[in-house]
Amino acid sequence: MAAHPLIGIPADRRMVGQHPFHMVGEKYARAILEAADAAPLLIPPFAQELKFTELLDRLDGLLFTGSPSNVEPHHYQGTPSEPGTLHEPARAATTLPLIRHAVERGVPVLGICRGFQEMNVAFGGTLWQKLQEVPGHLDHREPKDQPIDLQYAPVHEVTLAPGGVLRRLAGGAEKLRVNSLHGQGVRELGPGLTVEARAGDGVIEAFRVTAAPSFALAVQWHPEWRVLDNPFSTALFAEFGQACRQRA
Repeated sequence: MAAHPLIGIPADRRMVGQHPFHMVGEKYARAILEAADAAPLLIPPFAQELKFTELLDRLDGLLFTGSPSNVEPHHYQGTPSEPGTLHEPARAATTLPLIRHAVERGVPVLGICRGFQEMNVAFGGTLWQKLQEVPGHLDHREPKDQPIDLQYAPVHEVTLAPGGVLRRLAGGAEKLRVNSLHGQGVRELGPGLTVEARAGDGVIEAFRVTAAPSFALAVQWHPEWRVLDNPFSTALFAEFGQACRQRA
């Protein structure tokens, strides 16, 4: 029996008391196990010490997850964040170069929420820091005063691009209803990226790396949430897992 493909998940760096911890939400690791049929491996955010070439030689895929933190604006020439905004310099220093290295080497990658934003920035794109304050855009944030099931409930449709990967995974359907738990969003799409889905207000909700030699796609919503209860989310992780198996 063939070994499961190994999918790396770069971790957040958080202080717990007076000690730094490296963390990944369990829902992401579970989605890798259950829907991608692969083995998750947490990657510490040690950009200076990690040797990306050696790391990528040993991995069959990479998942860039969501996080309560935001990408620091200086990475995309944005204006300074408001005081109190949560950032993770160690994660960004690791993920931004790792994304480019992985795609160039044909390592399959999937980005979710912050990972979606990191992939855009890694390819030279920019971000809105507060979509809800941009005229013409919806408030894409979750209702944090509600139970978690309501926070992750599908709340708006996205239109899937004709000929795209997501349209194929959706069985040719034009629309898909998704959850929405983000304040930031794509302002300018990075060169070499192709839109896969948009929200009703025009905000880009998914893209792929156009010329990537393997699977390289990112979504703004959270397909990892109860992944096996959603046929489209299951299909997305299965497609990612299959690309990782092919590399393995």
